[in-house]
Amino acid sequence: MVQILETIKRTAERLTGMGRPPHGELSSWVRDRKANAFRFRDDGIIPNHPRWPLIIYRGCLKVPDTYDPAAAFEDLFEKNGWGDSWRDGIYDYAHYHSRIHEVLGIARGSGKVRFGGGRGRTLHLKAGDVAILPAGTGHQSLTASDDFLVVGAYPPVGTYDECTTEEDRKKAIPAIARTGRPRKDPVYGSNGPLVEAWKNKKSNGGH
Repeated sequence: MVQILETIKRTAERLTGMGRPPHGELSSWVRDRKANAFRFRDDGIIPNHPRWPLIIYRGCLKVPDTYDPAAAFEDLFEKNGWGDSWRDGIYDYAHYHSRIHEVLGIARGSGKVRFGGGRGRTLHLKAGDVAILPAGTGHQSLTASDDFLVVGAYPPVGTYDECTTEEDRKKAIPAIARTGRPRKDPVYGSNGPLVEAWKNKKSNGGH
């Protein structure tokens, strides 16, 4: 239901411009934040990424009350080349994408999300936070407020898929390794922390 209502709302916003960031003002809403990096091991079902960490930016987008934060996240991600956006929650079962990276912007509310699978880490995310998941990163919503709303988007190169099982993992591992590094950070652009954090470094194994 949330997804349907937000799809209708987004369509109306795009047609009328209401609620969307005014031209030239979006960049002033972005706050400089350090990249909090988390690395996870392959747990036998969730492979995670062998080299690149999950990146969390805390409170990196502050949207004035008169505008829609979901629209602001969409425009920010699109500005930096991350598209095919959606508005919804996060699935309540562990899953990952093997052929594409994903960014999650928390537009409203808060929730506890487990990243990395059963041996991963549970993080509390709230409005204004952003999580950037390299291909293979397990994620699962554990609890969320009633108003929890996420905006997801993807870099221009890659293909969406959804993996959950040990059987999926067999094909996923080589696909994850082939998924290329995006040219831009979805929040900070060409010179964002993600560009440095996702260089082709060797696996470190831990989290």
